[in-house]
Amino acid sequence: MVTVKVVWRDTGKPAKGSRVVIGFDGFTRGVTSTEYTDSDGEAHFDAEPGTGEVYVDGNTKYRGHIAGRVVVYI
Repeated sequence: MVTVKVVWRDTGKPAKGSRVVIGFDGFTRGVTSTEYTDSDGEAHFDAEPGTGEVYVDGNTKYRGHIAGRVVVYI
């Protein structure tokens, strides 16, 4: 399980309703389904840890190892 928390950079508050996708490196891993952040700014994925990118509303917001909980700022 991977959780992505999306936070507004200017206020520090959770971003509700943001569209989140994870793209993992490697030919076989691919891209997750689209999830939307809840009222806590969190989107949950049934995915194994790995290296890749987190996209929020179509923009790359994180690149690196993705495991557990990743916090990104928009």
